[in-house]
Amino acid sequence: MDFDDTPDEAAWRAEVRAFLAEHKDELGDRNGRRELDQETSRRRQALLYDAGYVGVTWPVEAGGRGGTPMQQAIIDQEMARAGIPGLINLIGIGMCGPTVIGHGSDDQKERYLQRLLRADDVWCQLFSEPASGSDLAALRTKAVQDEQGDWHISGQKVWTTLAHLSDYGILLTRTDPDVAKHRGLTMFVVDMKAPGVTVRPLRQMTGGAEFNEVFFDDVVIPDRERLGEVGDGWRVALTTLMSERLTLGGGGGDIGMNVERVAEHVAARIGELPPERQALVRQDFGRAYVATLGMRYTGYRLLTALSKGSLPGPEASAGKLAGTRAALDLADLAVRLLGDDAVYGAEPDGAGTWQSLQAGLPGMAIAGGTNEVLRNIIGERVLGLPPEPRADKDRTFRELAAAGA
Repeated sequence: MDFDDTPDEAAWRAEVRAFLAEHKDELGDRNGRRELDQETSRRRQALLYDAGYVGVTWPVEAGGRGGTPMQQAIIDQEMARAGIPGLINLIGIGMCGPTVIGHGSDDQKERYLQRLLRADDVWCQLFSEPASGSDLAALRTKAVQDEQGDWHISGQKVWTTLAHLSDYGILLTRTDPDVAKHRGLTMFVVDMKAPGVTVRPLRQMTGGAEFNEVFFDDVVIPDRERLGEVGDGWRVALTTLMSERLTLGGGGGDIGMNVERVAEHVAARIGELPPERQALVRQDFGRAYVATLGMRYTGYRLLTALSKGSLPGPEASAGKLAGTRAALDLADLAVRLLGDDAVYGAEPDGAGTWQSLQAGLPGMAIAGGTNEVLRNIIGERVLGLPPEPRADKDRTFRELAAAGA
């Protein structure tokens, strides 16, 4: 694999870099406000979309550009280099949109996809529940179809990122409790402003409230908003999950922070430390830096495979797993270097950056599958190791629920 840009990629990089420089004031600075300014974030994404820099790898008929993963990676790199904040609709673009493209009707694709790319509509993913933990297939939110064909939804979701800002979500429900738990699920598109939907933000230890719990009290969803066949929701959800893990580090992008920025932070402060601590800091940073480079280049290998026509597979879990570990190590090192400033937030680079990242990254380690779930996926589906013993495979969800499993 050649790590240098091809002539076409170099031209693309120059074009992207010039656009970001020209519109720097409109696109903002990722080191500015900690809380999301919704209207500014939507305008920022619309500006980038109209210029052709959002949904680059999406098919043209879905509103995208029909470009390559490397073109998207170059945009991500240049935005990080220029300090441009991330897109408000990253979940919609990285997870919900690919699910609609893969399993939605022509009508759904026409109504939703281009508006999602421009952030005219913001989307969320409604999977996790309070009682299911890491076992997504144990979810209890139920959907019951009436005589007119509409579906009535009752239940609760939790840890739903950006639900309080979202216009639509993809919702995984249980439609048949009398079959094995993976087989009785169905996916829908849900209007987050529909009667019966209640969103309650959850205050996190970062001070922000990007996560939410969402309640569904007899919410009515027309059958035309179903994604895929009835009872085939697990297969639809796998499309979402594979896309999610590719988005969260599988493509080689940094998780949480740019490692070069951490290097600047270390270089600015290491001289203030006693010599024995300087040696330890260099060792810690060296280990984390190597881990980050390993994750980055593994991601580039995946991007190369995708550029040659491969589909994202379970190996994307390795990038998310390694990237989260490296990001946690880097954030911990950056905060420890701040010393007392890390407690009082007296320094500008400590008040809203490093502590916030350190406090927020444990949530990233859970999102898209816990480390334990990802290790199982890598062991069973990438390395071909024997599957974990399971006692629930031949029992219906109703039997499992009655037994408290």
